[in-house]
Amino acid sequence: YIDKPRSPVPKEVTMSLADIKTNLENKMDQSIAAFKNNLTKVRTGRANPALLDTVQVDYYGSMLPLSQVANLSLIDARTISVQPWEKGMGAKIEKAIRESDLGLNPASMGDLIRVPMPPMSEERRKEMTKLARNEGESAKIAVRNLRRDANEGVKKLVKDKLASEDDQKRSEADIQKVTDRHIAEIDALVAAKEQEIMAV
Repeated sequence: YIDKPRSPVPKEVTMSLADIKTNLENKMDQSIAAFKNNLTKVRTGRANPALLDTVQVDYYGSMLPLSQVANLSLIDARTISVQPWEKGMGAKIEKAIRESDLGLNPASMGDLIRVPMPPMSEERRKEMTKLARNEGESAKIAVRNLRRDANEGVKKLVKDKLASEDDQKRSEADIQKVTDRHIAEIDALVAAKEQEIMAV
């Protein structure tokens, strides 16, 4: 009887409890980063150049993001300035901003384009607040799904006798702490955004 060489252990089984936790933290941090990015697109009464991230401009037949054909900065709390890098691009940029679904009305001053933020109606503010909350809920769902995946990973280690039930209890408590911390961060970001939206 010849002892057959054992097949190599598949990668996922060798993931330790520490790996599961590190992996979880990284993924949850990525979820928060994506959520923060989505929040910048929710309009407030204040000007923010990131608002124009979605605007595409026709540049010699190619559609490019506005930030690749112009310099964006703030003139004041309610006005974004757009400085085209090439003469002759101004009219195209102005048209792209006007035709975007952002409801903005740019005005040219020589080579510079000013984009004033229109004051938001009460109704529009409520819509934006709702949008921020929805983004927050989606981010929380992503975080909870990651928690579930991490707990499944821990259970698998216990089932495969690579970790004890005490390890499982400790790990699940750690995973819950990481989850609670990220959920609290999402709530704080939503609350700050709501304040920004409601600030007149």
